[in-house]
Amino acid sequence: MAKKRAPLTAPPPPAAEPGPGWWRRYRREIRFLALFLLLLGAGFALVSLQWVNDHAVEPFTAGIARASGAALDLLGQHTTLQGTVIRSPRFTVNIRNGCNGVETMLIFLAAVLAFPATWRARLLGLGLGIAAIQVVNLVRVVALFLTGAYLPRLFDASHTVIWQTLVVLFGVLVWIYWANRFAADGEPAA
Repeated sequence: MAKKRAPLTAPPPPAAEPGPGWWRRYRREIRFLALFLLLLGAGFALVSLQWVNDHAVEPFTAGIARASGAALDLLGQHTTLQGTVIRSPRFTVNIRNGCNGVETMLIFLAAVLAFPATWRARLLGLGLGIAAIQVVNLVRVVALFLTGAYLPRLFDASHTVIWQTLVVLFGVLVWIYWANRFAADGEPAA
């Protein structure tokens, strides 16, 4: 009787152990993540300062209210503006922090600046990405205003769940597109 041979199998791969080799292997990813978190924290700390809020964020938000009011007027809503408040006979909304797209822009800005790319690619990404985020945010404000005016029972869920998620997700997708399309071809900035 012939002996049965055990099937040939490859030895299990060695376990990846943290150590000097591990750090070198993931140095670029760790550097990106650390720089991203540092820039994100600095950005949020900066916009939380009262002076920055009063002199930069509030005027920016008032500009969003003006653009949204103009778009709503084109849609026949007959709005009036007072600072960051948009009023119509049917509905009133106050655009506050969290609804102005600043948080999404900060996430995008930190990701672009932390990513290894040329400064030209970074500046192009920041300009186009921030503009695209604000276009989506304008659509958000207009859609929320119309939801509040015509479907008020859907306003809260639309405001806090749907549009908040969509704007942040859009910012992440724009960054992924930029990183793959524009930043990947350039030489890393020093």
